[in-house]
Amino acid sequence: MTHFTIDELTRSTEARVRHIDNTPPPEAVAALTALVDNILDPLRRAWGRPVTVTSGYRCHALNRAVGGSPTSHHLRGMAADITTGNNADNRRLFQLAIDLGLPFTQLIDERDFSWVHISYDPDNVKRQILRL
Repeated sequence: MTHFTIDELTRSTEARVRHIDNTPPPEAVAALTALVDNILDPLRRAWGRPVTVTSGYRCHALNRAVGGSPTSHHLRGMAADITTGNNADNRRLFQLAIDLGLPFTQLIDERDFSWVHISYDPDNVKRQILRL
């Protein structure tokens, strides 16, 4: 883990405001580490500029509070919503993840590249690309 920390992958304003303990269990920390090592760090290195995590691990209470899917990879520490800070660069980052051949499970354009969702499940590397 070079460019990201467990703290930034678990930090949540919504959790803080709602007094939700979003501390990940050990298996989620292991999954977050794998996400960083296999997806986020290689993407950040290739991008060459900062990438911000807006949502990473979510406990069940936090996931419900933000309206997340009950089967979300965020619940297991296998997903991150990321941004460069603007939609045009998020579009380029999205394409870079594809071009690099990263072993993602899902890559999702969220709201016309307002952010990018990327997940990594080592048991299910299907490279599903979606636009929501």
